[in-house]
Amino acid sequence: MNQTIIQFLKRYDFSFIGSMAAIFLVGVLNLYSSTHADVAAGLDALYKSQIGWFFLSVCVAIGISFLNPKTFERFSYVGYVGTLFLVFLVLLMGKVGMGAQRWLVLGPIRMQPSEFMKMGLVLALARYFTKVNPERQLGFKDLIVPGLIMGIPAVMVIIQPDLGTGMLLVFIFSLMIFYKRLKWRTITTLGVIAVVSGVLMYNFGLREYQRKRIHTFIDPYEDAKGSGYNAIQSEIAIGSGRLFGKGFKNSSQASLNYLPENHTDFVFAIFNEEHGFFGSVFLIILYLVFFMRLIWLATSVQRFYDSVLVVGIMAIFFWHTFINMAMVSGLLPIVGIPLPLMSYGGSSMLTFGVGVGMATSVSNSRNFFN
Repeated sequence: MNQTIIQFLKRYDFSFIGSMAAIFLVGVLNLYSSTHADVAAGLDALYKSQIGWFFLSVCVAIGISFLNPKTFERFSYVGYVGTLFLVFLVLLMGKVGMGAQRWLVLGPIRMQPSEFMKMGLVLALARYFTKVNPERQLGFKDLIVPGLIMGIPAVMVIIQPDLGTGMLLVFIFSLMIFYKRLKWRTITTLGVIAVVSGVLMYNFGLREYQRKRIHTFIDPYEDAKGSGYNAIQSEIAIGSGRLFGKGFKNSSQASLNYLPENHTDFVFAIFNEEHGFFGSVFLIILYLVFFMRLIWLATSVQRFYDSVLVVGIMAIFFWHTFINMAMVSGLLPIVGIPLPLMSYGGSSMLTFGVGVGMATSVSNSRNFFN
């Protein structure tokens, strides 16, 4: 019996859950540091709730990791329709908070279905691309159906309004179709459509506060006490960290409440302030190790569905990480995109746990299910 357990442990891939735990450990310490002084607002206990969500997410990840990836393929469209239905329910009966209708509240349970929609989209696209001649390059007409699979939830999320998550669905879709391979004519056509759509969206689709975010990105000091305040304070936090940072629990931007949402959107800015350039490099390396492991897995599996699924999971983690770090550094406009396993949030933590569990399942399938 002991020999059987030892053999099982040798064949089980712990790398993804291990990477998840390493990043979370850094994240929960940073969350405690950034909120421990905010007793009046009740934020000082958020780290305890985050630990609870993490353990639930790990349990979900471990449970999923024992499933055969063929199960994901079989229920891909079910997962997509289910998450799409939840997003639709938000438009009908969602709770309004901070000017947006993004949450479903069912008794003590509060969830953000748009987070789960990312995984539903990945599942549906992986299934669709597997069924439609995996070896053939995609033409523009070939993108109509997958474009609708992405476009319907993206529009519903943007209506909430949640432009950041809506655009994130577009980015996940883009990375997956590039992995599937596009014809050069298709790439050119998509580029033209993207430019035209961007102009039309700016002039007719964005609300005033959303256009202000773009103006703030170009010149945050134009309205330093208004729309540019967060961007300026974030840059101050990052710059004041210098090489080695101010030290654990020594962030002035967090303790003095100069930087709002320092437990969600701006956790990376606080981490920079406390741990400096070298601390940030260490955190980025942790993410890079995780990304490289996913890329390796996508190129090493035999089933096309498994490969596309892993690329989709990587797209979710990569775009969250890239956009969040870029926006707090002043390289992109500020949008509400959490940093994976660092920002506070139960729905996002569960989504990342599901992704880690699926990646582990795909990796384990090379040893357990073949």
